[in-house]
Amino acid sequence: MDKISEENKMNKEIKIIRNKFKKYAIEGYIVPKNDDYFTEYSKINRLKIISNFSGSAGLAVVLKKKNYLFTDGRYTIQSQLESGKNFKIISFEKLINCSLFKGLKLGVDPKLFTYQQIKKYFLKHSKIKFIKENLIDQIKKKKINDTSPFFSLNKKIVGESSNSKLDKIANYLKKNKSDFIFISAPENVAWILNIRGNDGPNSPVPNCRLIISKTKKIILISKINKCKKLLKDKIIKLNEFLDINDVPKKILNLKGKNFIIDGNSCSVYYEDLIKSKFKILKREDPTYFLKSIKNKIEINNMKKAHIFDGVALTKFLYWIKNINKKKITEVDAQNKLEKFRRKNKNFLYPSFDTIAGSGKNGAIVHYRANKKSCRTIKNKDIFLCDSGGQYKYGTTDVTRTICFSKPSNNIRNIFTYVLKGHIAVATTNLKKDDIGKKIDFRARKYLKQNNLDYAHGTGHGVGFFLNVHEGPQSISKMNKVKIKEGMILSNEPGYYKKDKFGIRIENLVYVKKIRKKTFFENLTLAPIEKDLINPKLLSLSEKNYLFKYHLNVYSNISKFLDIKEKKWLASFI
Repeated sequence: MDKISEENKMNKEIKIIRNKFKKYAIEGYIVPKNDDYFTEYSKINRLKIISNFSGSAGLAVVLKKKNYLFTDGRYTIQSQLESGKNFKIISFEKLINCSLFKGLKLGVDPKLFTYQQIKKYFLKHSKIKFIKENLIDQIKKKKINDTSPFFSLNKKIVGESSNSKLDKIANYLKKNKSDFIFISAPENVAWILNIRGNDGPNSPVPNCRLIISKTKKIILISKINKCKKLLKDKIIKLNEFLDINDVPKKILNLKGKNFIIDGNSCSVYYEDLIKSKFKILKREDPTYFLKSIKNKIEINNMKKAHIFDGVALTKFLYWIKNINKKKITEVDAQNKLEKFRRKNKNFLYPSFDTIAGSGKNGAIVHYRANKKSCRTIKNKDIFLCDSGGQYKYGTTDVTRTICFSKPSNNIRNIFTYVLKGHIAVATTNLKKDDIGKKIDFRARKYLKQNNLDYAHGTGHGVGFFLNVHEGPQSISKMNKVKIKEGMILSNEPGYYKKDKFGIRIENLVYVKKIRKKTFFENLTLAPIEKDLINPKLLSLSEKNYLFKYHLNVYSNISKFLDIKEKKWLASFI
């Protein structure tokens, strides 16, 4: 489909939505990116259907005559390219005090929003009407193959039994004098019960919810066909399972007084349902923090996954810089990288859609190459490749920026400022109360000294064979979560020159403690482009860091490389 056809299709769908306003007595309709499980990666993308925007964070408001798309700094360029003709693009930050919808009655699907979101973004200026029938689904309802069953992970893989995890949740309930907790985030259910699924792309998250009582009794909410294997393997019992359609009746029959929900992940629909019988206590789901602290077995499995991934990425980097002599596109490059990953029997699928941006496309932070839009990679291009994999058992995420010819001094200098920030984070000696915000400052220091910066956070949390983006830990300007031993984070400062190039260097690290010293230990094992470095800008300690890093890469993965690849990798030491 060409660009004009896409725009016409979008206009037609927007018109259909507007024609429904009278029926539901509304003056606008809000369309979020998330599905009703609030997962990052979903088979259903209603926002893309109505706006053509494919980024991972966004929200659209369709009015009678105007349309608005709200997103963050990562997608400034991308949103304009994909949706700019039909939607006015506005920063998410401006939505909080936005008066564009003052006095208007806006329609909302109660399964796709939390009350906290509604209160934060819309209640100040707008009237909200909850509509159970989703208006986008009335235009295009996707048929989803929902038969893939959930499966369990052995304690030897995850390092802690489900029973032990339930003990922690039960203790939390007793401490908060509550009878039940509603675990609305499916990735948290996955962690507690040591189960995984195949309900969305890029992540083994099972679409389900969970009710836990203070006596450790559980009710797993899902579809019966999803849980057949869990029932057969006696991971759950039949009386611990509840079909989605039976939830209202079951909740009304539960005996108790207080019910904990997480206001950030529990939808309006479920909150209203629970509120009809129980007193609600709004607390953060303790699973988020418990899940963020990886045990030794999880860390060791992640290390293995990163060796597998490091071999694939190093082979790819050698191929694209030294062997490939043909003109290839960005899509060709990302397909080749996945091919290298698939040679490992433990690889399952990418942990997110690969970002393979050359030249000006590299400046689009979350660029997605496809056959229609991708560029042929030119010799003079700076090429940014952000990719990752889901392995048995571990999750990876790594970015490398490379060149194919002698870069300008300006580009070398900027790359080196980014590298210095990356090293500053990697070599942080962590103190007891260090928070993500403090570390983020270190990453930007050298760029800011040269009046440069980037519009995304420096690092996000990463799950164990779960979501590649995980909270509450992150390295960002706003994050105040304390960095604790066992947490896994990305370290990815960057710089983006619109219509010119993009630079990002990303490794995953975990927080390690030896005696009284707490620090970041690298997980990622792949060489950092030396041809983009201006060594004059590096201190002796930074040069020593690079030497030790590449020595560690070589010692871990060289035995899996052929002679030429091994020799090339040795040149980084």
